[in-house]
Amino acid sequence: MNIAEIKKTDIANGEGVRVSLFVSGCRRHCKNCFNGVAWDFNYGRPFDERLQEEILEALTPNYIAGLSLLGGEPFEPENQRALLPFLKRVRNRFPHKSIWCYTGYTFDITVMNEPQANAEVTREILNYLDVLVDGPFIEELKDIRLKFRGSSNQRVIDVPRSIQSGKIQLYLQ
Repeated sequence: MNIAEIKKTDIANGEGVRVSLFVSGCRRHCKNCFNGVAWDFNYGRPFDERLQEEILEALTPNYIAGLSLLGGEPFEPENQRALLPFLKRVRNRFPHKSIWCYTGYTFDITVMNEPQANAEVTREILNYLDVLVDGPFIEELKDIRLKFRGSSNQRVIDVPRSIQSGKIQLYLQ
């Protein structure tokens, strides 16, 4: 997996000051995507041990609320496989920091509604997420007044509460 960009003090992609990790690779190609350069799986730099340590170091300060995963598309199967071991490391080292993930796929309690987003690690990945912002960006539904999402079809989901209750629980009402 490659990384398109890392923002070490981001305030736009989740609550608080966050480290945002933009993965490379997306097959969705939403119209007017804000990060089309990251559609290419080969764009950016390799997600190697050195880069992972750099991200973990960036997460260390107390003022950092957590990690946000964006893309490209974190839920492309090959990206999920690369992210899972890293999310385990993040959760072990920073158990009180939140992990947010943005995906163009839609979440259902039975995992993802679109089969191409389901990999053998999908359920486990979801167990490490606190918040999932799901759904494709739709230009016609764009609304700059929305918190943490670009179009009104997207949902900000409380993943642990959704898994526990068996139905989608929104993080922001």
